[in-house]
Amino acid sequence: MKTIKQYLKFVKPYWWQIIATVLIGIVKFAIPLLTPLILKYVIDGIIDESTLSQSEKLRDLYWLMGIALTIFLLVRPPVEYYRQYLAQLVSSKILYDIRDKLFDHIQKLSLRYYSNTKTGEIISRVIHDVEQTKTFVVTGLMNVWLDLTTILIAIVIMLTMDIPLTLVAIMLFPVYGVAVKYFYGRLRRLTRERSQALAEVQGHLHERVQGMQVTRSFALEDHEQELFDDRNKNFLDAAISHTKWNAKTFAVMNTVSDLAPMLVIAFAGYQAITSSLTVGTMVAFVGYMERVYSPLRRLINASTALTQSIASIDRVFEFYNEPYDVVDRENATDIGTVQGNISIENVSFEYDKDVPVLKNINLHVQKGETIALVGMSGGGKSTLISLLPRFYDVTDGAIKVDGIDIRDVKARSLRNNIGMVLQDNILFSDSIATNIRMGNPDATMEEVVEAAKAANADGFINDLPDGYDTLVGERGVKLSGGQQQRVAIARVFLMNPPILIFDEATSALDLESEQSIQQAMEKLASERTTFIVAHRLATITHADRIVVIQNGEIQESGSHEQLMQQKGNYYDLYQVQDFNHTE
Repeated sequence: MKTIKQYLKFVKPYWWQIIATVLIGIVKFAIPLLTPLILKYVIDGIIDESTLSQSEKLRDLYWLMGIALTIFLLVRPPVEYYRQYLAQLVSSKILYDIRDKLFDHIQKLSLRYYSNTKTGEIISRVIHDVEQTKTFVVTGLMNVWLDLTTILIAIVIMLTMDIPLTLVAIMLFPVYGVAVKYFYGRLRRLTRERSQALAEVQGHLHERVQGMQVTRSFALEDHEQELFDDRNKNFLDAAISHTKWNAKTFAVMNTVSDLAPMLVIAFAGYQAITSSLTVGTMVAFVGYMERVYSPLRRLINASTALTQSIASIDRVFEFYNEPYDVVDRENATDIGTVQGNISIENVSFEYDKDVPVLKNINLHVQKGETIALVGMSGGGKSTLISLLPRFYDVTDGAIKVDGIDIRDVKARSLRNNIGMVLQDNILFSDSIATNIRMGNPDATMEEVVEAAKAANADGFINDLPDGYDTLVGERGVKLSGGQQQRVAIARVFLMNPPILIFDEATSALDLESEQSIQQAMEKLASERTTFIVAHRLATITHADRIVVIQNGEIQESGSHEQLMQQKGNYYDLYQVQDFNHTE
């Protein structure tokens, strides 16, 4: 299976540790196999040995038990410790490597994927499903081989004692094989369905916790409870179906394993009565039945656990194999530091096939020029600026920076030259200083403070209880909208990029915050190539050029004064906003 092969690639660096763990485990499981042999020798070689006196029997018993105690008390404990330690160590390292790769994968997935996938479901795969795969390493790659080796050693010892009795002991093995094939195919499918149902519950829960304010404000608690109950019930049904089939599996398997010792006792008793089978051999055989069928039962349990684990592996690598929309070409190079000349040439774009969002856009921007994009909602303004840092690749045409097609350079090197301030800037639940340092993780504290001053943020930061060490809470919830925007602008100051993008950066703010942020944005935009998406037209009248985009096409382009004189779409938009009623 493809997913198993992919998983084994993560296992490969640790093969020697796994082999060492299995070898140590063989010693650990082989030691208890001595117990039935010891019991047989005590019965047949000491108690029933008529040629030995009582003192000789006691002497042999003491020597035998002394050796046995030495093995069980001095050898077995460290063997057990290192087997458990190495098994957990290796499996934990493998899971660490997988999660590390998955996080790298998460950062490369397109925004299109995130717009169609719930965050909670992604988290479920990276945390819950990856953890479930640990069973595949510990059980599938280690314990299964140990149990098989234990069974094999026990059968070899039994064969040396009595071949016919051994054949009776293992005659039900084929029944096990048929039952495993019958039960575990369906069990894997049911396990996968249960995991998917759980992921849906987690995804819904994550989304609703984030939107709790909306639920409260519209008094939707009862409605949301019903929606959650539907998903929770779906998981319950999947869990019950899985449990029923699992219970049937165990009922059949345990019945078979309970019958086997009965067959051995019956046949051994018959041999002991009618032939020369010794009591010690019979007792040893019954002891070995436990040593054979106990690991066999563990193998059956392991089959259940492995079925669940493999279902999780399928889900993990289904996510891991999700293709990227934006991929660097093989010969892609670092673009270095750019000047800021941008050419948008015949660019068209569509999120879904045959549903164009942008149509044949042409726009040439000189270094240091400020371009404002305006128009009705849904016209394609935000889509256009999302193409500049290659959040998406154009469907047709090309975007060039300093004459270089941005698809010919590494996306990360391109984004190092672009600073973005959005309407809803994400702040992480860390300190203000850490959030500002996202613009430059290596910046000194002095540089952080200077960036904050340039963004008009230093004042309110110093008024906070812990200043720059103040924790902002999840998504910056402890700060006002204006304060969040100033922190976001500060990190762009710290980044110091040649190209800027402001996407509705002031649309959700009060007038006072807007004026403060407007000043910071104008300072930041000085001598940089700047794109501004805005609905409030009064905030972009200073732009070198205003581009009106309607229905994915450029309708008008020019300065504020030029467009007002044309009395076209821009003029109408400006009049609707009731700013300057200039004829």
